[in-house]
Amino acid sequence: METTQENTRAVVVGVDGSPSSAAALRWALEFARLSGSPVEALAAWDYPPLSGWGLSIPGPEIEEAARLALADAVKKETDTTRPPVPVRQRTEYGHPADVLLEASRRARLLVVGTRGLGGFAGTLLGSVSRHCVEHAHCPVVVVRGTPA
Repeated sequence: METTQENTRAVVVGVDGSPSSAAALRWALEFARLSGSPVEALAAWDYPPLSGWGLSIPGPEIEEAARLALADAVKKETDTTRPPVPVRQRTEYGHPADVLLEASRRARLLVVGTRGLGGFAGTLLGSVSRHCVEHAHCPVVVVRGTPA
C-alpha cells in the first residue's frame, strides 16, 4: 500500500471500558488495517466530582487504573486483529471530551462509542460523543456498542 501523509496520521479512538468503546476500538483497528494507518488508543482520566470536598483521592492510582484498563481493552481487541495493527496507548489527565478534541487536531479520524460509562442510560448519544461530533478537528465516526 502506498504511504501518504494522510494515512500515516493516527486513527484516534477513545477507550473508557464501556461496551461501545470496545466496539469503537474494534472498528478503528479494522479501518486502520485497511487504510495502513496506526491507531492511538486514548483513555482520559479525571478526579471524581467529590474530590474537592476534602476527600483524598490519589491521582497516580486513578491514572494507573486507567492505564491498566486501557491496556486490557487493547490486548483483548488486538488479539483478534490479523495482520497486527500498530497501536499506541496513551492515558491523559482531563475531561474525556477535551482530551479527545485536542487529539483530533493531529488525527486522521476520531472514533468514539455512542455512550460511555456515565450519564443517563436511556440516551442514544452520550455527552462526550456528542461534543466530539460537534467540535472535532477531523472526521468523527460514532460506533454503537452491544446493548448491556
